[in-house]
Amino acid sequence: MTEKFVAEKRITINASVDAVWKALTDPALVKQYMHGTNMKTNWKVGSPITWTGEWKGKAYEDKGTVLAVESKKLLKTTHWSPMGGSADKPENYHTVTYELAERGGETILTLKQDNNASQEEADTMAEKNWGPVLEGLKAVAEQ
Repeated sequence: MTEKFVAEKRITINASVDAVWKALTDPALVKQYMHGTNMKTNWKVGSPITWTGEWKGKAYEDKGTVLAVESKKLLKTTHWSPMGGSADKPENYHTVTYELAERGGETILTLKQDNNASQEEADTMAEKNWGPVLEGLKAVAEQ
């Protein structure tokens, strides 16, 4: 898979890295900020991960593979969604990376999603899609 254009979004969360990690990996918490999605995985490298739910009245099942897990530091998966209109082929998967860094009681969370078709698409993905998701994650982690 090529990197193509990378969407990147960073957010400062007023919570410990433990709380942010839990918000990223606990399916019940993910459901609260990721459009009601049901995430399922065992978080072992090489294992499948799925996100299922309903978006604008249409059922979906997104899928991917867990690529890397470094507790409270790094989470990396692939992701493909049939709602994007592309075929389920390796070249159509994104790699989504979450990097966490704790600074003075706050956590800096950086998200990167590769394999966007253009820089404009990457920027839109970062702002319109990931921006609200990360704001929701922040609210959950800060509770």
